[in-house]
Amino acid sequence: MSEAQDKELAALQAALAAEHAAVYGYGVVGGRVGQGRRSEARTAYDAHRARRDALAREVRDLGGEPVAAAAGYALPFAVPDSATAVRLAAELEDRVAGVYSDLVRAAEGGRRTTAAGALREAAVRAVRWRGGSVAFPGLAERAGGPSAPDTGPGSPSGPASAPPSASAAPTA
Repeated sequence: MSEAQDKELAALQAALAAEHAAVYGYGVVGGRVGQGRRSEARTAYDAHRARRDALAREVRDLGGEPVAAAAGYALPFAVPDSATAVRLAAELEDRVAGVYSDLVRAAEGGRRTTAAGALREAAVRAVRWRGGSVAFPGLAERAGGPSAPDTGPGSPSGPASAPPSASAAPTA
């Protein structure tokens, strides 16, 4: 495999790991979010499951073994009520967008187009959950301002046992 293919496979695996985490996170969101947004949570959950399954197929197509989902994920903050569930949903989408921006950078052709579409979808869902947008979805470090998450090691959204871009949701 060439260096470019290795980078693309690594980015696909990171996106797959992020989707596993998002699916888990939306399970929490769905259990805590108010009735008025439950349908939105279900739609997002289904979208992440579909992306996860598609990414697993793409990893196999490139000759890789898809990363497995963790049994559980540590949430970036406690989710005791509907308001924090909404905040978690926005955070999940921000993290997934970040991983897809890495895949856009690593991929070419149709896979790049698909990754850009996934980035756009995550950014739109984040806006819907948050009620506002950021300047550069998927590039939190360039968004500026106090709301830009710290993604360095040891931060609540930083890596635990995965690469920084693979922590698209609660870390393992």
